[in-house]
Amino acid sequence: MDLVDTAAMLVDGEGRLIHANPASHALARRIDPSADPAADPQRLLALIQPSNWNDALATGRWSGQVDAGPLRLGVRLYTTARDGRARSLLTMGELSGGVTPEFELQLSREELHDTARRLAGTQEQLLQSEKMASIGQLAAGVAHEINNPIGYVHSNLGTLQEYLTALMALLECHEAALHADDPKAWRADVQGKRERLDIDFIVGDLPKLLEESREGIERVTKIVQDLKDFSRSSGSGEPMRLVDLHKGLESTINIVWNELKYKVQLERHYGNLPPVECHPSEINQVLMTLLINAGQAIDNRGTITITTGCEAGEAWISVADSGCGIAPEVLGRIFEPFFTTKPIGRGTGLGLAVAYNIMAKHHGRIEVSSKPGVGSVFRMVLPVRQPVSHSA
Repeated sequence: MDLVDTAAMLVDGEGRLIHANPASHALARRIDPSADPAADPQRLLALIQPSNWNDALATGRWSGQVDAGPLRLGVRLYTTARDGRARSLLTMGELSGGVTPEFELQLSREELHDTARRLAGTQEQLLQSEKMASIGQLAAGVAHEINNPIGYVHSNLGTLQEYLTALMALLECHEAALHADDPKAWRADVQGKRERLDIDFIVGDLPKLLEESREGIERVTKIVQDLKDFSRSSGSGEPMRLVDLHKGLESTINIVWNELKYKVQLERHYGNLPPVECHPSEINQVLMTLLINAGQAIDNRGTITITTGCEAGEAWISVADSGCGIAPEVLGRIFEPFFTTKPIGRGTGLGLAVAYNIMAKHHGRIEVSSKPGVGSVFRMVLPVRQPVSHSA
């Protein structure tokens, strides 16, 4: 460090200076000649913002430019953590002179890298926000789908309590008969008790009651699991994996069903689909957008037809509705961010834009055809396997 001409400093996790080379002292004196030379390098650390330190800790590096009095400095910050302790290497060089073009080019590259990383993070946040907005719009329907089985399970538990009381009363009658001096004399009492309590009906109804309650709990469990899978964020570092698109499709239908079931007849025509390489939660988000849009395009009663298939190394899912259709002058804008033909409060205008970007990320596409007054068909197409360099 002491031999290099560029200012270089070692810094601990609390921002304290561990070592500064002579070039750091020289640079600090140029910035503030009146300062105490012994304290000068520490002053250089104050030029770095806390957010820059955080970026370096999160990604391992940060680079940028800072103004220091009459000088403009190029900065590189490298950070690593081991055994819970962070250590940083900070280098600074003057951009207005004395710095090679290679340094400035490298600095520009690193700034572009940081900008691209921040944009990727923003895109992931936007995708997740739109996903949660979709769930928010469906919240009342999902709550209704959960309340229904919970309601009859609660009712069944009340009936089960009554049955249990009756059975306990019959057991007590049997117990008294067994301990009587003449048990045979109690036979008529036991039989009368059995008839009054309608034990034969209880014995026949109990298995059905328990089966219905179990199905209700499984229904709630399925909805909650589908919501959990759907709301899960797919980070940029998470690799794609092979998934069953039909399973994801059924999971998505389960979430949106309350939005559709009162006015839509749902028809399924599933073909043979191989496992497809993708981020399943993102593909399910595209499917949810297409299903919700199809349902909202139907005013009173209509049909949504879901068809799947695979050809030429591509898997496809088609969602066709018998709704109002899309006007030709609008069709070319439906994938624009914030463009919507829906009334206020019925959409963010981001659903199809986010879906389009998700499909592009997966090297797929969305094809659309529509006729006003007849309906629309949205067809999402995915490669069965992602290109090798883009499968993560």
